[in-house]
Amino acid sequence: MTARTKVLVVDDHDVNLLLAQHTLEDAGYDVVLAANGMEALARFVEQPADCVLLDVRMPDLDGFAVCERLRSLPGGAEMPVLFLTALRDIETFDRASRVDADDFLTKPVRPQELVARVRTAIELRRVRAELRGHYDLLKKQRDDLMRLQLQKERLMAFVVHDLKNPVHAMDLHAQLLLLEELPADAREAVLHIRAGARRLSQMILNLLDVSKADEGRLVPQRSEVDLVGLIADVLAETAVLATDRSIALRSEAGGVSVRADRDLLRRTLTNLVENAIRYAPEGTAVTISAAVSADGTQIRVADEGRGIPAALRDRVFDPFVQGDSGNHDDLRANRGLGLSFCKTAVEAHGGAIWVEDGSPGAVFCLRFPDGE
Repeated sequence: MTARTKVLVVDDHDVNLLLAQHTLEDAGYDVVLAANGMEALARFVEQPADCVLLDVRMPDLDGFAVCERLRSLPGGAEMPVLFLTALRDIETFDRASRVDADDFLTKPVRPQELVARVRTAIELRRVRAELRGHYDLLKKQRDDLMRLQLQKERLMAFVVHDLKNPVHAMDLHAQLLLLEELPADAREAVLHIRAGARRLSQMILNLLDVSKADEGRLVPQRSEVDLVGLIADVLAETAVLATDRSIALRSEAGGVSVRADRDLLRRTLTNLVENAIRYAPEGTAVTISAAVSADGTQIRVADEGRGIPAALRDRVFDPFVQGDSGNHDDLRANRGLGLSFCKTAVEAHGGAIWVEDGSPGAVFCLRFPDGE
């Protein structure tokens, strides 16, 4: 990159123009600004750019029309065009592809990402000139990945919005049945239905939160949480599963509290307790304890099972991980997103999660920093 590398930024909002200008000039680029489509075309004729950042929604000429006209100007056919838009859907992405856009950035764009994408687009221009065939292949692969990501987000919305309501309805009807006079075996069956519905609801929320964290949108809503009451709720929620497996549940929280997002912390502990119950031998106990340490509040969930080998303790937090051998219990296989969600939720608080040897069993340890 040299000081002569020029970027044309087109946006009808002054704040967006100034942010892009300062970001790119700090990175060593010359920047030309345009407040609308017609002005952008005139600027490009006067001062041909090496790259164009183009807003999609603008009065008169929108970004798609501007891109088409730029491509017909001298020097415009091979110039990198990066669309900036608040719209994140497949239809907008496809329209950008049809006018031969080089990249597609969703607002708000982080400054580091903006510079990286501009630098990549300009470098790809050089590569394209030398190896057009290879460039087209790479661009198609990148576009396919973007479409896959957008389809994943659409599926995520379906899972959350279309599945959450019927699962909640199942739980509600189970609660209504429990208000009736039922035989003991029927009441036990209804309790199992409710426990299953709540676990399914928890899995849906885990999936949503892991997806949010991938996009940097998982922000804990902190408040002072009484761990005695919270742990009591968690043990009540997991009581049916523990009873089925003849596992005792114990709390050793004392009078400890922690500043955290109550819902995220409750679901984290529920996941850890359910995981511990699955691997605890019949007739043993799962214990949640909490204490204040020099570097924050520490919560521990311990079982008396086979434990986890030291070399594999980091991998249990990977999504859908399974053991290398046929005996998946060696890894306490995280076949879903439960433990991955736990890691995501704790780290969103600025905390840490790890596994220790319980001799016997495994101890999942959580540390939350003091304050915000």
